[in-house]
Amino acid sequence: MLRPYSPTAGMISTSLRRGAPACSGRFARRFASQSSSFETSRVGVYKVFDRNAKRLQKDFAARRDGGARSRTVDYIRDEVSERLMERFLDIKKKFDTVVDLGCGPGHFSKLLEPDKTRKVVMIDSSKESLYRDPDEEFDVEIERIHVDEENLLSILPRQSQEAVVSCLSLHWINDLPGVFVQVKEALKPDGLFLGAMFGGDTLFELRTALQLAELDREGGISPHVSPMTDTKDVSNLLGRAGFNLLTVDTDEVLVGYPSMWELLEDLKDMGEGNAIFGRRHFIHRDTLAAASAIYKELHGTEDGTIPATFQVIYMIGWKPSPTQRQPLERGTAETSLKDVL
Repeated sequence: MLRPYSPTAGMISTSLRRGAPACSGRFARRFASQSSSFETSRVGVYKVFDRNAKRLQKDFAARRDGGARSRTVDYIRDEVSERLMERFLDIKKKFDTVVDLGCGPGHFSKLLEPDKTRKVVMIDSSKESLYRDPDEEFDVEIERIHVDEENLLSILPRQSQEAVVSCLSLHWINDLPGVFVQVKEALKPDGLFLGAMFGGDTLFELRTALQLAELDREGGISPHVSPMTDTKDVSNLLGRAGFNLLTVDTDEVLVGYPSMWELLEDLKDMGEGNAIFGRRHFIHRDTLAAASAIYKELHGTEDGTIPATFQVIYMIGWKPSPTQRQPLERGTAETSLKDVL
C-alpha cells in the first residue's frame, strides 16, 4: 500500500497490484476507450498533440511553488520508475552511458547506481522540469540536454548509444513509430531500448465520467483524456522499427482519491493536462459537477474514495547484431513439450 504525499490528497491510498483488474465493469472500460471525434486535418496526420502546449504545462507544473507542488505528485512516476528499474536490473550487463529520454526531473535516473552505469544523459522538452532537482540527488554522472524528444537524432549521432530508457513520456509523442526508429538508429548494435508508457485503459474512469456528463449536460462530447496506445500496437511498432527480442507486458497502478477534484488537481501538478489539438479550453461548472457525481456513482468504493487506474505498458527491445543469440530453427528441439506438460 503506497500513500502519495500530496497537500490536495493527504489521505490518498494507492493500491499497487501487478496486472490488477480495475474495480469497475467491463462496460465502463469499453465506453471510455471509444475515442471522441475531433478535427485534426489542419495539423497533419501525426499531429494529435500540441507539443508546445505540453511543454508549457510541464514548465508551469515544475515552477509552481518553486517545484514543491510538482514534487508532491511524483508518486506515480516514482512507482513506475522503480518497476522499470526492476526490469533494467534483470539485464546482467553494465552500460557506460544510459540515455533517459523524456526524463522529467529524473525519476528513473536517480535510481541508477555506479555498478550499473557510469553516466546518464537526461533529455526533456521542458527545461524547468529537466533542471528541477539538483545534481546532488543523483548517484552517477549526469548530463542534461534540453530538446524535444521527437528530435532525438538532432543531438545523438547514429550508432552512438548503448542504452536508451524512457519512462512515462512517450504517450505525448505525435510520431511514435518515427521516435522508435530514431531510438534504434541512435543505438549501437545490440543496444537496449527499455520503456514504460501509459496504456489505453489509463484514467478510463475519468474518461467515462466526463463523456457521460457532457452527453447529459451539453448533448455531445469533446476529448479531455488523451488517446493512448495498446499493448499489441507497441509490439507491432517496435517490430516495424527494427527491434528484435521484444518483451512487452502491462501493469496497473490503482490510486484512490477523495474525489474527482483532487485527481484533476494532481494531474495539473504533474503537467498531465489535456494537450490535444482542437481541445476545448474550458468545461462548464455544472458539467464538471455532474462528472464528479457520475464518477463516484459508477466507480466509487465503500470507503468513499474514487479509484483512478493508470495502465502502464513496459517494453524491451534490442537493436539487431550478429553477436546476439538467435532462436533455434524449427524442429531442432530435443525435448517434447508434451513430455514437459
